Amino acid sequence: MKRKILISLAILLAIWLGYRGYMMSTTRSHSPAETVNFSYKDLDVQVTYGRPYKKGRVIFGEAKDRSWLPKGKFWTDGFRALTGLPRTTGALVPYGKYWRLGANDATEVSFNKNIDFAGRPVNAGRYRMYAVPNHDSWNIRLNSELGKFGYNEPNYSLDVVTVDVPVETTSSELEQFTISFDTVDSSGVKMIFKWDRTLVRVPLMVQGNL
Repeated sequence: MKRKILISLAILLAIWLGYRGYMMSTTRSHSPAETVNFSYKDLDVQVTYGRPYKKGRVIFGEAKDRSWLPKGKFWTDGFRALTGLPRTTGALVPYGKYWRLGANDATEVSFNKNIDFAGRPVNAGRYRMYAVPNHDSWNIRLNSELGKFGYNEPNYSLDVVTVDVPVETTSSELEQFTISFDTVDSSGVKMIFKWDRTLVRVPLMVQGNL
Protein backbone atom coordinates (compact mmCIF):
# COMPACT_ATOMS: atom_id res chain seq x y z
CA MET A 1 0.00 0.00 0.00
CA LYS A 2 2.78 2.40 0.96
CA ARG A 3 4.57 1.56 -2.30
CA LYS A 4 1.49 2.49 -4.35
CA ILE A 5 1.16 5.76 -2.46
CA LEU A 6 4.83 6.59 -3.09
CA ILE A 7 4.50 5.77 -6.79
CA SER A 8 1.39 7.95 -7.04
CA LEU A 9 3.17 10.81 -5.28
CA ALA A 10 6.17 10.42 -7.60
CA ILE A 11 3.90 10.60 -10.67
CA LEU A 12 2.14 13.68 -9.33
CA LEU A 13 5.50 15.32 -8.59
CA ALA A 14 6.74 14.57 -12.12
CA ILE A 15 3.59 16.10 -13.62
CA TRP A 16 3.91 19.17 -11.41
CA LEU A 17 7.60 19.63 -12.26
CA GLY A 18 6.83 19.34 -15.96
CA TYR A 19 4.04 21.88 -15.69
CA ARG A 20 6.20 24.21 -13.61
CA GLY A 21 9.05 23.95 -16.12
CA TYR A 22 6.67 24.76 -18.97
CA MET A 23 5.28 27.78 -17.13
CA MET A 24 8.77 29.05 -16.31
CA SER A 25 9.89 28.67 -19.94
CA THR A 26 6.86 30.53 -21.35
CA THR A 27 6.18 33.16 -18.66
CA ARG A 28 7.99 35.95 -20.50
CA SER A 29 5.80 35.49 -23.57
CA HIS A 30 2.72 36.14 -21.41
CA SER A 31 4.13 39.50 -20.20
CA PRO A 32 6.50 40.68 -22.95
CA ALA A 33 9.44 42.88 -22.05
CA GLU A 34 9.56 46.42 -23.35
CA THR A 35 12.07 49.26 -23.30
CA VAL A 36 10.73 52.81 -23.44
CA ASN A 37 13.10 55.62 -24.42
CA PHE A 38 11.88 59.18 -23.88
CA SER A 39 13.62 62.50 -24.56
CA TYR A 40 12.41 66.00 -23.76
CA LYS A 41 14.72 69.00 -24.11
CA ASP A 42 17.89 67.92 -22.23
CA LEU A 43 16.29 65.04 -20.30
CA ASP A 44 16.61 61.40 -21.43
CA VAL A 45 14.71 58.66 -19.60
CA GLN A 46 14.73 54.91 -20.23
CA VAL A 47 12.37 52.36 -18.63
CA THR A 48 12.62 48.57 -18.97
CA TYR A 49 9.69 46.50 -17.72
CA GLY A 50 7.39 43.55 -18.38
CA ARG A 51 3.87 44.22 -19.65
CA PRO A 52 1.25 41.85 -18.19
CA TYR A 53 -2.31 41.59 -19.52
CA LYS A 54 -5.54 41.94 -17.56
CA LYS A 55 -7.14 38.76 -18.98
CA GLY A 56 -10.41 39.34 -17.17
CA ARG A 57 -8.80 39.53 -13.73
CA VAL A 58 -9.34 42.05 -10.94
CA ILE A 59 -6.10 44.06 -11.05
CA PHE A 60 -6.01 46.51 -8.12
CA GLY A 61 -7.95 45.94 -4.91
CA GLU A 62 -8.16 43.97 -1.71
CA ALA A 63 -6.53 40.56 -1.27
CA LYS A 64 -8.20 37.71 0.59
CA ASP A 65 -6.33 34.65 1.83
CA ARG A 66 -7.30 31.34 0.26
CA SER A 67 -9.32 29.54 2.91
CA TRP A 68 -8.00 26.10 1.85
CA LEU A 69 -4.34 26.99 2.37
CA PRO A 70 -2.73 26.16 5.73
CA LYS A 71 -1.42 29.03 7.81
CA GLY A 72 2.29 29.76 7.87
CA LYS A 73 5.06 31.64 6.12
CA PHE A 74 5.65 28.97 3.45
CA TRP A 75 2.08 29.14 2.21
CA THR A 76 1.60 32.90 2.45
CA ASP A 77 5.02 33.90 1.06
CA GLY A 78 6.32 30.89 -0.87
CA PHE A 79 3.35 29.13 -2.42
CA ARG A 80 2.98 31.43 -5.40
CA ALA A 81 6.71 31.47 -6.13
CA LEU A 82 6.94 27.66 -6.07
CA THR A 83 3.76 26.77 -7.96
CA GLY A 84 2.98 29.75 -10.16
CA LEU A 85 -0.55 29.80 -8.73
CA PRO A 86 -2.01 32.90 -7.09
CA ARG A 87 -1.98 32.87 -3.30
CA THR A 88 -5.06 35.08 -3.07
CA THR A 89 -8.61 35.07 -4.38
CA GLY A 90 -8.68 38.85 -4.47
CA ALA A 91 -6.89 41.36 -6.67
CA LEU A 92 -3.80 40.50 -8.69
CA VAL A 93 -2.07 43.58 -7.22
CA PRO A 94 -3.31 43.90 -3.61
CA TYR A 95 -3.45 47.27 -1.90
CA GLY A 96 -0.65 47.93 0.53
CA LYS A 97 1.69 45.30 -0.96
CA TYR A 98 4.91 45.52 -2.97
CA TRP A 99 4.44 45.45 -6.74
CA ARG A 100 7.25 45.33 -9.29
CA LEU A 101 5.43 47.74 -11.65
CA GLY A 102 5.17 45.10 -14.34
CA ALA A 103 6.10 41.43 -14.57
CA ASN A 104 9.10 39.11 -14.64
CA ASP A 105 12.31 41.08 -14.02
CA ALA A 106 12.26 44.10 -11.73
CA THR A 107 11.35 47.33 -13.51
CA GLU A 108 14.31 49.69 -13.96
CA VAL A 109 14.52 53.36 -14.90
CA SER A 110 17.47 55.58 -15.82
CA PHE A 111 17.92 59.37 -15.99
CA ASN A 112 20.76 61.22 -17.70
CA LYS A 113 20.29 64.31 -15.48
CA ASN A 114 19.74 65.02 -11.82
CA ILE A 115 15.98 65.34 -11.52
CA ASP A 116 13.13 66.13 -9.15
CA PHE A 117 11.06 62.93 -8.92
CA ALA A 118 7.61 64.10 -7.83
CA GLY A 119 9.38 66.92 -6.00
CA ARG A 120 12.14 64.80 -4.45
CA PRO A 121 15.77 65.14 -5.65
CA VAL A 122 17.27 62.13 -7.45
CA ASN A 123 20.75 61.92 -8.97
CA ALA A 124 21.32 60.86 -12.56
CA GLY A 125 21.69 57.08 -12.83
CA ARG A 126 19.82 53.80 -13.08
CA TYR A 127 17.39 52.56 -10.44
CA ARG A 128 15.01 49.75 -9.64
CA MET A 129 11.48 51.20 -9.59
CA TYR A 130 8.53 49.69 -7.74
CA ALA A 131 5.26 50.68 -6.09
CA VAL A 132 2.96 50.02 -3.16
CA PRO A 133 -0.51 50.76 -4.62
CA ASN A 134 -3.43 51.89 -2.50
CA HIS A 135 -6.97 52.95 -3.37
CA ASP A 136 -6.39 56.72 -3.50
CA SER A 137 -2.61 56.96 -3.93
CA TRP A 138 0.46 54.97 -4.89
CA ASN A 139 3.72 54.95 -2.98
CA ILE A 140 6.42 54.82 -5.68
CA ARG A 141 10.04 54.16 -4.83
CA LEU A 142 13.44 54.15 -6.50
CA ASN A 143 16.01 51.68 -5.23
CA SER A 144 19.70 51.19 -6.01
CA GLU A 145 19.43 47.38 -6.25
CA LEU A 146 19.70 46.36 -9.93
CA GLY A 147 19.48 43.24 -12.07
CA LYS A 148 16.99 41.35 -9.89
CA PHE A 149 13.97 39.19 -10.65
CA GLY A 150 10.96 41.29 -9.76
CA TYR A 151 8.91 38.75 -7.80
CA ASN A 152 11.24 39.08 -4.81
CA GLU A 153 10.90 42.21 -2.70
CA PRO A 154 13.88 44.59 -2.81
CA ASN A 155 16.35 45.37 -0.07
CA TYR A 156 14.36 48.25 1.39
CA SER A 157 17.45 49.74 3.01
CA LEU A 158 18.64 50.58 -0.52
CA ASP A 159 15.62 52.78 -1.28
CA VAL A 160 16.78 56.12 -2.67
CA VAL A 161 13.51 58.03 -2.75
CA THR A 162 9.87 57.48 -1.79
CA VAL A 163 6.96 59.55 -3.08
CA ASP A 164 3.16 59.44 -2.87
CA VAL A 165 1.14 60.30 -5.96
CA PRO A 166 -2.65 60.35 -6.44
CA VAL A 167 -4.65 57.75 -8.35
CA GLU A 168 -6.96 58.73 -11.22
CA THR A 169 -9.79 56.59 -12.60
CA THR A 170 -10.22 56.43 -16.38
CA SER A 171 -13.43 55.95 -18.30
CA SER A 172 -11.95 53.24 -20.53
CA GLU A 173 -10.22 49.99 -19.62
CA LEU A 174 -6.64 49.28 -20.72
CA GLU A 175 -5.89 45.58 -21.24
CA GLN A 176 -2.07 45.69 -21.03
CA PHE A 177 -0.03 47.49 -18.37
CA THR A 178 1.68 50.50 -19.93
CA ILE A 179 4.35 52.99 -18.85
CA SER A 180 4.45 56.13 -20.99
CA PHE A 181 5.37 59.83 -20.86
CA ASP A 182 3.50 63.08 -21.40
CA THR A 183 4.50 66.74 -21.80
CA VAL A 184 1.08 68.36 -22.10
CA ASP A 185 1.90 71.43 -20.01
CA SER A 186 4.80 73.64 -18.94
CA SER A 187 5.26 71.94 -15.55
CA GLY A 188 7.62 69.33 -17.00
CA VAL A 189 7.38 65.65 -17.89
CA LYS A 190 4.85 63.20 -16.48
CA MET A 191 5.72 59.50 -16.26
CA ILE A 192 2.41 57.64 -16.54
CA PHE A 193 1.45 54.22 -15.23
CA LYS A 194 -1.81 52.90 -16.64
CA TRP A 195 -3.63 49.58 -16.34
CA ASP A 196 -7.26 48.58 -16.27
CA ARG A 197 -9.05 51.81 -15.24
CA THR A 198 -6.23 53.08 -13.03
CA LEU A 199 -3.86 55.89 -14.01
CA VAL A 200 -1.00 57.40 -11.99
CA ARG A 201 1.25 60.32 -13.02
CA VAL A 202 4.71 61.03 -11.60
CA PRO A 203 6.09 64.55 -12.34
CA LEU A 204 9.72 64.67 -13.52
CA MET A 205 11.79 67.82 -13.86
CA VAL A 206 15.49 68.45 -14.42
CA GLN A 207 16.93 70.05 -11.30
CA GLY A 208 17.40 73.78 -11.68
CA ASN A 209 14.73 74.14 -14.38
CA LEU A 210 11.79 76.36 -13.52
